[in-house]
Formats: sequence, structure tokens, C-alpha cells
Amino acid sequence: MTSPADNLLRVEKGHAEPEELAAITAILLARAAAAPEAPAPSRGRDKAGWRRLERTPGFRAPHSWQG
Repeated sequence: MTSPADNLLRVEKGHAEPEELAAITAILLARAAAAPEAPAPSRGRDKAGWRRLERTPGFRAPHSWQG
């Protein structure tokens, strides 16, 4: 019977020594325990800079540059 610790990592290709598996496990656990970084400050606005066609008025003058 295998223990859950035996299936924690699986080597897909090649052969890893127990020391190599211990090293990669320590790295992964340290990264998981690290505090998350602060979110980057937002740059600019949250809304799109272009207008959606369904929100424009239904009529445009014939001499309008938009139509």
C-alpha cells in the first residue's frame, strides 16, 4: 500500500533522486507559503475608450463626420 506522500510528485521523464525531489518540494512549498505581491497600481481608466454602437443615438446628421 502506498502512502499519500509517495504520490506527491511524479517524474514524467528520466529519473530523479530523492534529494532532487526533496529540493523541488522545498522550493514549491516556499513559493506557496510566500506572501502574495501587492496588486499593481491601476493605470488609466477601467472603462473602454471607445463607444459602443448600441449606445449611440439612432440619428446622425447627413453631414456628420461619424457616419
